[in-house]
Amino acid sequence: MTIFVPAARVSRIKISPTTAAAARVRELKAAGHDIVDMTIGEPDFDTPDHVKAAAHAAIDNGETKYTAVNGTPALRAAIIDDYKRRLGLDYAESEICVGGGAKQILFLALMASVEEGAEVIIPAPYWVSYPDMVIANDGKPVIVACSENVGFKLTPAALEAAITPRTRWLILNTPSNPTGAAYDRAELEVLGEVLLRHPHVMVLSDDIYDQIWFRDEPMTTLAAAVPGLKDRILLTNGVSKSYAMTGWRIGYAAGPAALIAAINKLQSQMSSCPSSISQAAAAHALASEQSFVGESVKLYRERRDYACARLNAVPHLRCLAPDGAFYLYPSCAGAIGKVTPEGKTIESDLDFVLYLLDKGGIASVHGAAYGLSPYFRLSTATSMATIKQACDRIEKACADLR
Repeated sequence: MTIFVPAARVSRIKISPTTAAAARVRELKAAGHDIVDMTIGEPDFDTPDHVKAAAHAAIDNGETKYTAVNGTPALRAAIIDDYKRRLGLDYAESEICVGGGAKQILFLALMASVEEGAEVIIPAPYWVSYPDMVIANDGKPVIVACSENVGFKLTPAALEAAITPRTRWLILNTPSNPTGAAYDRAELEVLGEVLLRHPHVMVLSDDIYDQIWFRDEPMTTLAAAVPGLKDRILLTNGVSKSYAMTGWRIGYAAGPAALIAAINKLQSQMSSCPSSISQAAAAHALASEQSFVGESVKLYRERRDYACARLNAVPHLRCLAPDGAFYLYPSCAGAIGKVTPEGKTIESDLDFVLYLLDKGGIASVHGAAYGLSPYFRLSTATSMATIKQACDRIEKACADLR
C-alpha cells in the first residue's frame, strides 16, 4: 500500500491552535460534557436581515455566475467608498482585490511577495496563523515580543531593532487578536517614522476588527496616519467580524496596484473568484445603513467591561481592558507554580487552560499559541449569560488552587 507523504511545506506548519481548540470543544460537547466555550472568534449575532435579503435578491436576479477575479464592480465600488468615508483614503479600482476571506488575501499577499529567506516581522502576541503563513511561503517569521507593560504593542525601538536588509514585511494587526490592543494615531506616526527610513519594508495591515472599537477617539490606520507609507501598505479587511458574516467568506484589500495584480493572478489559478452571492451581500453590507455595527459594538463593550471587572477580581489573574475586537488576554502568571486539588502543579499557561477545561468546563486558548506567555485568550463574542457563567467557573477554579 502506498503511504502518502505530504510536501515539506505542509510538514513545516501546524494546524491552527484555535481551530484545534474549537474542534476539541465540539468533541467534548458531543460526548455529553458541560463546556462553556470561550474559544471562538466569531460574532454570536446573526447576519443582519437586510444583508441576507440582498443575497436572496442576487439569487432571484440570477447573479449566480463567475465574477471578475477581483470582485464585482458593485463590491469594489462599496469597498472604495467605505475606505474613503471612514478613513479618508482614496483608492482606484486597480488597487482593490477581493478574496474568500481576509485570511486568503493575507496568504496570497505573502505568496506573491515572499521568497526563501525573506523575513517577516510579527509582533507577539500575534494571530496564530501569521507565522505559519510565512513559513508555508518559504519566509522566516521574526517574532518581536511586545510585553504587557507596553500594552502588547510594538514600539519604534523594537521595530528598528528587528529590521534587516532581508525584511520584506511587517504585519500589523490593530485592534489585535488576541489582545484587543490598538494603536492610536500618535503611536502609528512614530512607527511610521521608522518605516520611512527603511523603504524596502512593506506593511500588511490587518484591520479586520477596526470597526469593533471602544475608544472615544476615532479609529485610524497606518495608511491614513502616515500618508507617505500608503504605497507600501496592503490594507486588509472583510465583512466577517463587523457584520457577523464569517461564513460568507468575503475579505478584501487595498494596496499598490502591482501587488494587487499579483494577488489577482494567483487567485485566478486558485479559486477564480469568491462567491457571487456572498459578494452581493458584502456590497450591500458596506454600502447600506450601518446601525448594526454600532449596536453590536455597544454590546461588545458591555461584555468587555463586565468580564474585565470580574477577572481582575479573581485570585492569580490580571486583565488589561482591550481597545477593540472581542477578546480578552488575561495574565495567569499568578497561577504558575500553584497546585490543583488533584495535586498537579501548574507549570505553564497550557497547564492552566487544561485545568480550567478539566476542573470548570471552560474552554479557552493558551497564550503560547499566540507567542507570549503566561496568558490565555477568552472570546467575548458570546452572550452575557455565557460570559457570567464562564467567570463564575474561572473564579471557582482559581480559588481551588493552593
